[in-house]
Formats: sequence, structure tokens, C-alpha cells
Amino acid sequence: MSYRSRKRKECVSDSRLPHFPRPGRVRRLVQRFALEGLCLLLILSAQACHKPAESASAKTVTLTLIDQAWSSKEYQRRMNEELALFTRQTGIRVEFLPAPETAAEQLATWRKLLEGGARVPDVYGIDVIWPGILADNLLDLRAYIPEQEIQAHFPQLIANNTVNGRLVSLPANLNEGALFYRVDLLRKYGYRAPPKRWEELEAMARRIQSGERASGNRDFWGFVWEGAPSEALTCNALEWQVSEGGGTILDENGRVTVNNPKTIRAWDRAARWVGSISPPGVVAYKEWDAGNMWQAGNAAFLRSWASEYIADRAPGCLIRDRFDMAPLPSGAAGMAATLGGYGYGVSRHSFHPREAAMLVRFLCSREAQVRRCGHTTDAPSISQLYDEQVVLASNPHFQRLLEVFRKGAVLRPARGAAGKMYPDVSHAYWEAVCAVLTRQKTAKQAAGELQGELERMLNTPSVRVAKTYPAPTP
Repeated sequence: MSYRSRKRKECVSDSRLPHFPRPGRVRRLVQRFALEGLCLLLILSAQACHKPAESASAKTVTLTLIDQAWSSKEYQRRMNEELALFTRQTGIRVEFLPAPETAAEQLATWRKLLEGGARVPDVYGIDVIWPGILADNLLDLRAYIPEQEIQAHFPQLIANNTVNGRLVSLPANLNEGALFYRVDLLRKYGYRAPPKRWEELEAMARRIQSGERASGNRDFWGFVWEGAPSEALTCNALEWQVSEGGGTILDENGRVTVNNPKTIRAWDRAARWVGSISPPGVVAYKEWDAGNMWQAGNAAFLRSWASEYIADRAPGCLIRDRFDMAPLPSGAAGMAATLGGYGYGVSRHSFHPREAAMLVRFLCSREAQVRRCGHTTDAPSISQLYDEQVVLASNPHFQRLLEVFRKGAVLRPARGAAGKMYPDVSHAYWEAVCAVLTRQKTAKQAAGELQGELERMLNTPSVRVAKTYPAPTP
């Protein structure tokens, strides 16, 4: 799953990013569990006080919203402004509830609340890979939102948020994997354009890394990315294997196809990067770790989400005028970029489904997305906004993002055969890839074992030899 795009408060200027998790992890774990307990306590308290409105007037209604990016103070500030505007327009009050920090904890909390029949929250932030997992406890928004508003969003996103014919989440933005590169360093070493293929990236990263270290920057690396065992690694590895024709873990019939030569070759190649063009500690990097090293000026290339773009343009960032964004390199089957983003859905247990749907319409509307484009990294989910000069003026990278979306966006197998089992599928997948990157297993061994594990998990028929799968086009 992709992390909600957001601004960094400041750019890290320390050139020595540690290769392993930062100090204070134990303290953060304690804080995390305390926050999760506080979150549930606040929700249960709100539920005790949350009763059906005695009047039909919307002015008597108070909704509760729980969202993934609650921990970002900048996001809280902006969301409070949005919700205040919604209240002025409708008379409906909205309370913003805290959420756990990590995506896995968030999903677990969402499921516990929805499957337990909690009356609050009324509205949930829904990650792009959650609709199939949460659908049973979310309302069909087509009963509340005009069809023309639904059709304004990219059809691929609407299809992703539709489960068994029910639209359970309305898109609010889109995000995707992208390659960030140092324009100044490419020029310095004689390159006129970013790499088009993975082999080119390896060669360019190696040469630039060698040259920069010879010039005195011994902390410099060619390529940084998110290699920690997490959903971020699933996204990265999926891009590697799909670009080589290795498929998306499950085929269109729900059969497991991960054990094939194309996938094995892609995993082997990534394992070669660790300790050569990528830091040995990249296997512990999450989004912020890779992004901090990149922003400190210690990498030639970065794989991140497209939402990284505006964060890197922030005042005071060491590389703000020295980088650009491009599609990820292609493999034998083409280019592949994991699709991210989020939307909003309404709990079927809500006392106020009509008012909650009004809030979803508001948060996902054209007007709301235009406002966000002026000061956040959120790319719109409404296709027509990519032709609006007022949007493109402050977000010139949106055109490249749209190109990537149309040519190589890849959906994780969170629907179909995986369905509610997707978190387990992804966990098994990233653990297998991690074992390859840390050289605990060969790619061939890991792919074979993962094939069997997923077949048992999903109770699917065995696929002995997988064909080559072209990179999908949305």
C-alpha cells in the first residue's frame, strides 16, 4: 500500500544517514501502541455518545472521520480547514479521529471496527488496496453520488474501488512508483537522459557512484529504494518482476504464477544491487529512510512515489533545483509502476449514511482536488484536471505522472482470488523477496517455496510453468 503523500517539514541535510533503523525505535514502538490504544478508546467513547439524530435537519448531525495521514500535523491542519468549509456549506459537523501510524496497523484497526459493527467512524480513508478487504462493511456509494461525478474519475480507479458491482470507495487521488534522478550528475557524467532500462540504470549508477566517491563523498550511492520487509518492498519487487514479464503474483484466474524464470531473474538482479550500487542497509529502508538519503544529496537515483516530487522542491532542500522525475526503467516486457492512492468510504453501520456520503462527495470533488493541488503532493483522480493550467502551473510533473499511469500502472493482486487474504499474500511475498535480498535464499529457492506457500494459503491449483506476462496497460 502506498503512504499518503505529504510535505516534509524540512529537508534532512545530514549526509550520514544510518544504514539501519534509527535510534529510539523502542520508544516509538511504545508510543505507537499507546497511540493505538488511545485511538480505540476515543472511538469507543465517541460511539457511546454517537446516537441517531432526533431531527431530519443536517445541522443536528455530527460525523466522525478516520484517516490514514492523521499523524502528519500539516495534513491535520489542511484537513481541519477542509472540514470547516464542509461545515459552513452543509451545517454538518465533522470530528477527525486519530489513527495508528503504520499501514498494517491502520488496516487492522479499520477491520476490527468495521467487522465489529462499530457505529463510528462514519467515514473511513480507504487505501487503493483495501476495497476488496473491507467491502462487506462499506456502503455502495452509487446510491448516494450522482453517476456523472463518479464517471469524472479515472475508470481504472473506479473499477478498482468496485467490488461485486458495488462502489465502496470514491477516489480522492492517485499515486504511483517513479524514478527520481539527479539532473546535474547525469550531465556531469555525460548522460543526456535518465535510464530507459534497468541495465542502463545499473551502469549509470555505478559510474556516478564511483566518480562521486573519488571526488570525496564516500557516503554516496548510485541507487536507493525501499527494501525493508513491508508493503513498500512488495511494491518495488512487483515493479521489477512485472517489467520482466513475471506477472503480478496471481494471474487473471487467481492462480499463483510467481515461480517463473522472469521473476527469478528480476529478484536476482535486485539482489546484486545490495552493497554494490545500493547501500547494504537498503534492506532496512522504508520510504523516509530512502527519501532522507536522497534529499541529503547522497544518491544519483531514487525509487519512490510520485508524491515525493513536491517534497523535494521544498525551500531549503539541498537538491531542490537539481533533480527531476521519470518513468521507472523498463525490463524485457516494458515499464511497470505500482499504483497507489486512496479514497473514502462510508461504514454500513453509520447512523448517518446520507450525510456521510455527502462528506465523501465533498472530499473527492473536483473543487477539493483543485484546492489540494495548490499546496500538497496529491495528484488528482479526476482526469480532466490534468488539462487544467491552474493545476499544471504548480504541478508540472503531473503530465509525466499521467504518462506513467497510462502506460505502465500495475495493480497489486488485492482483489479476485486474494481478496481478504491479500495482507497475508503480500506478507509472504515480501518475506520471500527479503530473503533473496539478504542472501538467505537464492531467488530460485525463494520463488519455489513462495509458490507452494501461496497455493496452500489460497487453495488454488498448481501452475508448474508460468508464461511471460506483458506489463499491463490500464
